[in-house]
Amino acid sequence: MSDFPIAQPYELGRLGQADDEVVIAPGDEERARIAQWAGIDALDAFRAKIDLRKVTPTRFSLDAVLTADIVQSCVVTLEPVKSHVESSFTRDLFLTQVKSFDSDVAPVDEDGREEIASLHYDLAVPVLEELALLIDPYPRCPGVEFEPPTDGTDEDAHPFAALGKLK
Repeated sequence: MSDFPIAQPYELGRLGQADDEVVIAPGDEERARIAQWAGIDALDAFRAKIDLRKVTPTRFSLDAVLTADIVQSCVVTLEPVKSHVESSFTRDLFLTQVKSFDSDVAPVDEDGREEIASLHYDLAVPVLEELALLIDPYPRCPGVEFEPPTDGTDEDAHPFAALGKLK
């Protein structure tokens, strides 16, 4: 069982000379699961268009365009921060006979090359991985800056102040 909130199984073996296009556009309930998985407040919109192409019998090309409207809490004020993200990415899938992957997700190298052990491929996995990379880890409302509290700089306030009095 995968740790991802949605699945879009695809049989790569059915690809012939013609390319195929798959659109992932989850409904409200699925977007709520994705938002919880991603650690964000809400996912107002999410759409991925994936173009698949068979290069050789053991090599496949995946080109995807992802768009999403994300709602997060501002790290300073906790007010909702809305953002729109878009990304295009490519993965080259190489079928290998090795079936020793420790998880459902095979490692992807810097060039987008991914080794797969089966022609049964979950298209939602690379899309969700890309979404996770697009999320701002420290969202802020426009114009908001963090200012640390100014309690004063009392010399006796630091943790080792009592040791100084022992001299």
